[in-house]
Amino acid sequence: MARLSDKIAPSILSADFAKLGEEVDNVLASGAEIVHFDVMDNHYVPNLTIGPLVCDALRKHGVTAEIDVHMMVKPVDRIIPDFAKAGATYITFHPEASEHIDRSLQLIRSEGCKSGLVFNPATPLSHLDYVLDKVDMILLMSVNPGFGGQSFIPATMDKLRACRKLIDDSGLDIRLEIDGGVKVDNIAEIKAAGADTFVAGSGIFGFPEDGDANRYDTIVGKMLAELAKV
Repeated sequence: MARLSDKIAPSILSADFAKLGEEVDNVLASGAEIVHFDVMDNHYVPNLTIGPLVCDALRKHGVTAEIDVHMMVKPVDRIIPDFAKAGATYITFHPEASEHIDRSLQLIRSEGCKSGLVFNPATPLSHLDYVLDKVDMILLMSVNPGFGGQSFIPATMDKLRACRKLIDDSGLDIRLEIDGGVKVDNIAEIKAAGADTFVAGSGIFGFPEDGDANRYDTIVGKMLAELAKV
């Protein structure tokens, strides 16, 4: 079956929160298509970030693009309805953070959102064995979760290839997302290994000012140009 179209998903964790609405507007205008939310609870991961109120604020600001909520929280079920109400499109969680993975996936869909599982570098894909039909997105972490700005873990490439085969063999429309250390110089190789959705935080929001009205035109444009080569 045909692969899903490539999409850039900037992680707002690296954006300027003093002007978040403007930052999101600008990066979407540059060609990015998904807003990536990194939700951390200082429990499942050693950091504390944002919750449903920020998601709701972006919707009220006028953001209509898909919002991809990556929950690095434990437990997960309590907060799912809150993010659904706040306007999330995708809600993904780590299998280690749910007592009942199937139930959590069903809860996400029952709330009207698309569901997904997230795999840390050392988490096996076997968690997908009996729930693949309940998953709309698979997110592979190419760094250990908790902080932005980390380097891509090379072993993720083999995992990407294995996951790509799993999706293709299933015949299901499942997005394959990669998060961690995605840059202009490796995004084409990452796509070649099987990804179709590319999370970048510091790689986009950390791009230096270059005098453009929208400095993200340059960096997002370069990423899209690299993807077009594959």
